[in-house]
Amino acid sequence: MSENKKSPKNNSDTKDGLGGDNSSPKFPIWIYVVLLMVLLAVQFYFMNSDSGNRIKYSTFLEYVEKGYVDDITIENGQYIYGKYSEKAVKEGIVTPANSEQEQWSLTTSSQGNRFTTTMLAGDDIRPVLDSNEVTYDVTIKEDWFSGIFVWLLLIGVAIAFWIFIFRRMNPGQQVLNIGKNKASLYDKQAENQISFKDVAGLEEAKAEVEEVVEFLQNPQKFTKLGGKLPKGVLLVGPPGTGKTLLAKATAGEAEVPFFSLSGSDFVEMFVGVGAARVRDLFKQAKEKAPCIIFIDEIDAIGRSRGKGMMMGSNDERENTLNQLLSEMDGFNTDKGVIIMAATNRPDVLDSALLRPGRFDRQILIDKPDLRGRMEVLKVHTQKLKLSKDIDLKLLASQTPGFAGAELANLCNEAALMAARRGKDAVEMEDFQDSIERVIAGLEKKNKLISPKEREIVAYHEAGHAIVGWYLEHTDPVLKVSIVPRGLAALGYTLQTPLEDRFLMTTEELNDKICALLGGRIAEEIIFGRISTGAQNDLERITNLAFAMVAEYGMSDELGYLSLKDSQNPENSYGFNKKYSEHTAERIDEAVSAIIQQNYERTKELILKHKDKLEQMAKTLLDKEVLDHNDLKDLLGDHPEGKYPEGIFASEKSTESANGSEEHSNAEVLEDQEQDASESPSADTGK
Repeated sequence: MSENKKSPKNNSDTKDGLGGDNSSPKFPIWIYVVLLMVLLAVQFYFMNSDSGNRIKYSTFLEYVEKGYVDDITIENGQYIYGKYSEKAVKEGIVTPANSEQEQWSLTTSSQGNRFTTTMLAGDDIRPVLDSNEVTYDVTIKEDWFSGIFVWLLLIGVAIAFWIFIFRRMNPGQQVLNIGKNKASLYDKQAENQISFKDVAGLEEAKAEVEEVVEFLQNPQKFTKLGGKLPKGVLLVGPPGTGKTLLAKATAGEAEVPFFSLSGSDFVEMFVGVGAARVRDLFKQAKEKAPCIIFIDEIDAIGRSRGKGMMMGSNDERENTLNQLLSEMDGFNTDKGVIIMAATNRPDVLDSALLRPGRFDRQILIDKPDLRGRMEVLKVHTQKLKLSKDIDLKLLASQTPGFAGAELANLCNEAALMAARRGKDAVEMEDFQDSIERVIAGLEKKNKLISPKEREIVAYHEAGHAIVGWYLEHTDPVLKVSIVPRGLAALGYTLQTPLEDRFLMTTEELNDKICALLGGRIAEEIIFGRISTGAQNDLERITNLAFAMVAEYGMSDELGYLSLKDSQNPENSYGFNKKYSEHTAERIDEAVSAIIQQNYERTKELILKHKDKLEQMAKTLLDKEVLDHNDLKDLLGDHPEGKYPEGIFASEKSTESANGSEEHSNAEVLEDQEQDASESPSADTGK
């Protein structure tokens, strides 16, 4: 979309989901302090208002002896309120008070004929009062003002506590507004907005979303021929591929209000809240039409109803989904309200949510290819200080299967690593080391390994490298190391494909199995015994062989059969399998035959190059890390065309940490299998 259409305005970013600035007024803290001080002053005044005509207790006893006191009232056994006698008035002790003053409370005038004092606790003054003919009375009163103040204080603390609890349970929502939706409204935001130029590697998906923005800005272009605007757009793709980023770019490009929230924002502990929030969301969206509603992780409320759950186990979520389906049917497309949603699990969504008329379009956002990774790296390296030797094409070729978020993390790790090493710019070496750290984790040079185990690891990794080097259909071997990395990797062999692959042949899968078997067979040949270090290799070998037999139809025993149900994966194998026990036995036999056949091939290859196996293992024990140039010097020529000239960066062997994941050839293979299974041609085999 052209940027000259936008005009910078005083845009709002409302977080209360009400479509405007409806937040309640907030008072400064000093107002509450002043109110508290006023209350304390009032209480202090009432407690000390009798000080104007207060006399000392000794003076009171003296006045009683002289006959100046006529009548007193003792309150709570401590406070004395009295009245002077006529004798005190005649002798000028006090001035007479008028009748109006006497109608006031006990003390309102310092010149009145009443007084107050405080007696000693437990002092018995009755004999003195009786001997001087002073009438007296005793009353018990509670301090009503102090009691009310204490109760008000306790009630205030309780209210503040419950408000705090409700805000922690439901941030950003008032207790009485719990049925309101929690969508954030971005209305023509001007600051820090993301545009389509910030989204790289997703050209096809970006074109689809750009068309949605154009629907809203110029609907007549599409409706003049009788067409209708789409109601919903579903963004589908693996985690980290840029679904939310693309939605934010839509908010930055569209000159319409943009409601953004997560699927979990509808779910609450109270019954009926989710459906109420859905109704409130669509009500506000209609008022602000044309607009866009974006629901991230829609599978939180959009799961298939009753699938894999007990009856009535989650009625609240299903009620929320039913309300969402009803609202999507209810609003008119002419209003210009378009719903965008994102999920990485489309297989669990309810079929009613995906039917035409609700989410009319599904946009696949997949991991970027080689060209896409180059574009993503360009975006994320713009703010980095790069040296002149940086080759983004080479980095893109060395990161197959990386999503956009992983590439962003790679760039950040490279910058941190360069800063840690005291460099002025990020170099190619930092990027390559960061690739290994992102994949395999932090290296552990200080991990203590016994010399015998270290020797086993060296021969194990040398076996992987030799098989990967000489077989035609394995990925190129770039590096071998016996430096521990990550949680459990005592060594690793880095094999990286030089191009994006979506299909794999039987020969390629068999060679992958041989490469994984290389470590275990090398241990068996050299030491005459085996260790537990090949557990991960054997697990991947079994999965590969089983997939070849039961999914890809690559065995002579079963022929062209695939027993996997892509629409219902959990019912493909195990208790709910759809094949007989006899077929299961044939699968087991076919899997064992494939593994045994590749075992013989691998053992023959390693015995043929046993001298190079021992030479590489000794070199590994000495240098710990071997790069591609070291491998070429040790192993000599490799199959023609497997390592194109100029594809590798110039590397030199150092004692610095260089490496990848534990047997990363298997990890890369797993990524390739996932990519191939998601491609349209996956049913033709790999």
